[in-house]
Amino acid sequence: MNTKLKTAPSKMPITLEEAKNHLRLELDFTVDDEYIKTLISTATQTAEQFLHRRLITQTWYYYLNCWPGLTAIDIIFGRLQSVTSIKYKDTAGDETTWDSGNYIVNIDSDPGQIVLDYNKSWPTAALYPSNPITVEYVCGYGLAGSNVEANIIHAIKIIISNLYENRESEVISAGTLFELPTVLNLLTPFKIDWF
Repeated sequence: MNTKLKTAPSKMPITLEEAKNHLRLELDFTVDDEYIKTLISTATQTAEQFLHRRLITQTWYYYLNCWPGLTAIDIIFGRLQSVTSIKYKDTAGDETTWDSGNYIVNIDSDPGQIVLDYNKSWPTAALYPSNPITVEYVCGYGLAGSNVEANIIHAIKIIISNLYENRESEVISAGTLFELPTVLNLLTPFKIDWF
């Protein structure tokens, strides 16, 4: 799996105010605000890595070395919103944008897929030797944390509170954050396991 982030999400799924409320901190207590923002980012990335998903709308490049044959292209990170383009390079490195009339974008399955339209076939040009096919796509639950599953949001809050209360690695050295039963129970139903 070779991917590259093009456009990062515009915000985190949890606001500073929501995190402070969960931590039972007064909103006018600002000494730890920057630290809490870091914990929000860390907890979000931790959840995304476990889930194999991206939560807030963002744009990615997905690089393929060959066409999938008769099968579909499965798009990683779940909650596919749209495919911007599919481009491929020939052996000379010349890039061609493949006409979107050749394929159907299935956003109803999770993860999403790109499937050939009726009576169409994948391009037959000889491909460049390294990352010849680039799929640009948009994924995520939506633009705001309110679009993300409530269980995922709650798991992120638990991770934040655990990191806030236990600032030394020795304190949690007996295991990882995912050994916290509640976090596992909240996240596992939404995990993508196919890759």
